Amino acid sequence: MVVDQLSEVFDLVEVRGQMTGGFEVRGRWVSRGAVDDPLKLAAMVRGRARLTTDGIDDPIELEPGDVAILNNRSWLCMEGGTGGGPPREIVPEQTYRTIRTDGTDGADGGAPDVVIGCRVDVNPAGQALLLEALPPVGHVRASAAAAGLRRSLDRLIDEVTGGRPGSAFAIRQCGQLLLLEVLRAYVGQAELPPGWLRVLTDERLRPALNLMHADPGRPWRLEDLAHAAAMSRTSFAERFRTMAGVPPLTYLNRWRMLLAQRALRDGDVRIGSLAAELGYASDSAFSTAFKREVGESPLRFRHRTRQTAVLPTPATQA
Repeated sequence: MVVDQLSEVFDLVEVRGQMTGGFEVRGRWVSRGAVDDPLKLAAMVRGRARLTTDGIDDPIELEPGDVAILNNRSWLCMEGGTGGGPPREIVPEQTYRTIRTDGTDGADGGAPDVVIGCRVDVNPAGQALLLEALPPVGHVRASAAAAGLRRSLDRLIDEVTGGRPGSAFAIRQCGQLLLLEVLRAYVGQAELPPGWLRVLTDERLRPALNLMHADPGRPWRLEDLAHAAAMSRTSFAERFRTMAGVPPLTYLNRWRMLLAQRALRDGDVRIGSLAAELGYASDSAFSTAFKREVGESPLRFRHRTRQTAVLPTPATQA
């Protein structure tokens, strides 16, 4: 059920992975620049590098297959390679002309280092969830990661360098799967901060979460949820708050609001029907809760998101 719930969250927040740049290089090198995206992945496909960014005291040593997750960072610097002389300044290319797949040694000897960067696009609700669920910088180690992460990296590079029809669509899909594999691996390697990702992976709370996700409109009481988790009311409330960062019923209300946003964005459901489905006694009670959580009325949200959906998408920057 954890995987199903994580998939549901991905769908609700409209997660999209977008490759933004990459390079292949031999010898000593350095690549630095501003980070404009709230959530970004830097993957060391081949080779080794030292990563520094704001918010960390010591560089992160990236090994082959490692991925760094940058959460609301403002700049990034990566240094790698071997050899004499000053490092070569590298600017990632969105066209990926400098990436090849053979990995053979060049005339100067030594296999090349390969680095790719991906940004994570989500809707506003997703930004709040993901930025809350992850630390400022996360390090996913390939040595401990599931094989799926390595396969996702290899498939992404294959699509980037293959030049086949449909590659742009495939790259977007591969970026999304890469993010999923990164999160799966990171959950198993690190102590997560309080948030939805941590609570979804807590075995003791899983029975209560299953109830809330399966029937979000039911008027769940704290006693019902604690009983499902085979815990006392006090112990359950304390553990839930430690894992999720919020009390159980606050989590339930936020989950209802995510479901409401999807329904308003993607369908033509009536406000009254949606309010009843999500457990609210009246349209006004639902509208008040929605505005408090989202910042605008349900009708205004529906109008704005429908209007935005038909606007042309601006060109992506590297």
